[in-house]
Amino acid sequence: MLGVAPIAYAKHGEVSIGYQVVGHGPVDVLMVPGFISNLDLQWTFPEINAMYRRLGSFSRFIIFDKPGTGISDPIAHVATLEERMEHVHAVLDAVGSRRAALFGFSEGGPMSVLFAATYPERVSALALYASYPGKDLGLGFATPEYAERVRSGAQAMLEHWGEGRLLDLSMPRLADSALLRQGQGLFERAAASPVMARGMLSAARQLDVSDILPTIRVPTVVIHRTDDALVPVEAGRWMAGQIPGARFVELPGDIHAPWFGDMDAIIDEVEELVTGVRRGHDPDRALATVLFTDIVDSTRRAARLGDRAWRELLERHDALARGQVDRFRGRYVKSTGDGMLATFDGPARAIRCAQALAAATAEQLNVRLRAGVHTGECELIGEDVGGLAVHIGARVADLGPAIAGDGCPGRSMQRHEGDAGFARRGGGILRTHRRADRG
Repeated sequence: MLGVAPIAYAKHGEVSIGYQVVGHGPVDVLMVPGFISNLDLQWTFPEINAMYRRLGSFSRFIIFDKPGTGISDPIAHVATLEERMEHVHAVLDAVGSRRAALFGFSEGGPMSVLFAATYPERVSALALYASYPGKDLGLGFATPEYAERVRSGAQAMLEHWGEGRLLDLSMPRLADSALLRQGQGLFERAAASPVMARGMLSAARQLDVSDILPTIRVPTVVIHRTDDALVPVEAGRWMAGQIPGARFVELPGDIHAPWFGDMDAIIDEVEELVTGVRRGHDPDRALATVLFTDIVDSTRRAARLGDRAWRELLERHDALARGQVDRFRGRYVKSTGDGMLATFDGPARAIRCAQALAAATAEQLNVRLRAGVHTGECELIGEDVGGLAVHIGARVADLGPAIAGDGCPGRSMQRHEGDAGFARRGGGILRTHRRADRG
């Protein structure tokens, strides 16, 4: 388990800058954050947690909140690029780093470029992800339709600051998750005030380091997803073409944030840049409760209804499943055709979700469900999960009879058949598995 140092503060004049160090690797990597950040809350997102731990596995990974954001001191004005460079100096000095690789994300890219060009003796390498040289957030490289969508979305975000509207801009494919939107709203409010958010966005639109790119003399990789929803990939391509010797890596995907989607493909590039090798990675693992459900007698019912009616029933089932998973604070992972897979932070909510979903599908769709619940270590595979714990959950669901859930929280648990247990409610049986995986 990687240790995470307590939050500390670097001083720049009267301004305190919150920072944190992850890992003890032989090279230093400092991440220059994008638009907003909050060191405390970032760790509550499993995806960010996994990315930071991966970076800390091969480096001494340094993260900080820009003054005016997160846990750093509020400031009366939005810092200029030159002031932000001095903030980076203060953090590097505080952790005793003489030379570090900079990992500039999104709005952190232009400052990273300026720092690398101005202080090459302090920079060992430069990695830019989903960034832009300026030109109105890189929208000068976008189609008029793309640019208008981003500009109108940014205006709506500022007018509704704290409601999670940043999701609509940076990862619209995930914006339908009520739980994720709620978490994003909290993150926005904790990361910046409405006035500061508006000021930072205005300042970001005026940045332009285009003329500085050809002066960079450190090893550089520019990484961008092809269909990035916020910064057009053409901006990344152009940046890479202007930096001498820079390597451009284009990855599939449309999510702007690096920690969602195929995070490991991004970090593989950073690792190779700063260490010279690409080790690959062991699958990330986390303790989770998995819930599998499937429709009883689905094959027979599909044959009876016909393709069109069966497809409509499955669409209604999936909508009900997503709603119940959100209601019980789980994460909907995927549809399994005639059922679904979701994860929860504990078995109680998973069981209540299964009961509520069984009741809803019985009442609204006239179908019965089987469900299996298992708690164990799962492999985190992008947005999916895998491993033995997932296979056990699916097997438990296969073995169970139909459940008659009524959505009530009450349940009884008893040991039965070695490791297996039963949750009884309303005459139905929900099979659960309670053995923690041991390897």
